[in-house]
Amino acid sequence: GVASPPSPPRGPESGPPRLPTEPAGPRRTPAGSGRAALIGGLVGALVAALVAGGLWLALPRTTTTVSATGAAMSVNRPSTRIAGPSLDIHALLEKVRPSVVSIKTGSTTSLGTQEAAGSGIVLDSSGLILTNAHVISGANSIEVTFADGSTHSGSVKGSLPGNDVALVQADGVSGLTPAELGSSDALQVGDEVVAIGNALNLGAQPTVTKGIVSAKDRTIDAENESLDHLIQTDAAINPGNSGGPLVNSAGQVVGMNTAIIKDGQSLGFSLAIDEIKPLIDEIKAGKTSSTAPTAYLGVTTTNIDEQPSDVISRFGINETSGAFVAGTETGSAAANSGLQPGDVILKINGTKVTGKEDVGKIIRKLKPGDKVTIDFHRNGQDTTGEATLGQRGG
Repeated sequence: GVASPPSPPRGPESGPPRLPTEPAGPRRTPAGSGRAALIGGLVGALVAALVAGGLWLALPRTTTTVSATGAAMSVNRPSTRIAGPSLDIHALLEKVRPSVVSIKTGSTTSLGTQEAAGSGIVLDSSGLILTNAHVISGANSIEVTFADGSTHSGSVKGSLPGNDVALVQADGVSGLTPAELGSSDALQVGDEVVAIGNALNLGAQPTVTKGIVSAKDRTIDAENESLDHLIQTDAAINPGNSGGPLVNSAGQVVGMNTAIIKDGQSLGFSLAIDEIKPLIDEIKAGKTSSTAPTAYLGVTTTNIDEQPSDVISRFGINETSGAFVAGTETGSAAANSGLQPGDVILKINGTKVTGKEDVGKIIRKLKPGDKVTIDFHRNGQDTTGEATLGQRGG
């Protein structure tokens, strides 16, 4: 489990991790007026802190960023729209609703019996269901309610908490309608999408909301969460939507609704289905993971090409690749290594860093307590720092 104070009782609904816009955790380390002024003007960064699943769990969080790489927009793509002059919500629902389920969980803790609710996506006719790992985390009992109103018990087939993906097997069912999985890679910013799920645990019929793809390839990074390749949408996503589908205009599942911004306007995030597909196969093959502690560096990074020219000039950056440091957390390995906002990470333990994604990939292969050497660029010069990795989870 997470090394944290006991969580308060769960509310009646279990939705996406909420991202408060005012984090309660340690503030980023200031590094002079020029570097401190940078934080407010970074391109592609939203400061927030994750709270699991709309369950209103008070998990400890620190600084969080949501960022995006520049996804190229393709042209002359075949239409994914259901036939008709405009998006036909009724036709879409007729196709998708039989494949959407509500999930209710029960758990027993020192605080007593707690209940929560989320959503899921039917993957096959025999009751295999895709949902978020945080929806079923710690559950002692699982109930799955299908589109016809029937309710069946379920069990966790496997979970990958680090990816927030899990599979649930419903008991005693057959002849179900599996969802059609589409391609998240084929999405373009501006495409119409629909979110479906058990929002706020309001009742038997799922809530349906419409919007567009606002951005692709978003990244969320906090002390106890790290998710990437997220689809950002302005379709309303609420607690209880977690695990439900984000579908394109052809009624194909292109994402799984996962996170929202607390007090934000039209900011929701879904795990891209193309990233989930191989994870489904891993879970089916029994390659599940636990919530064991993982290594934590404590740095927020973006790509150099996401920064405006005045930022590049201000910090004397003459590198074209590497991970641009937007901030570090007080007391973290990143801060202890000497990293400051405006630096550019070039290597970690001798492995080249070409962009922000490389930082996470390298750190995920290491363990808490491992020592790391970080080569970075500052004010036109290269330097090296060392630190011991912390941990998230556990």
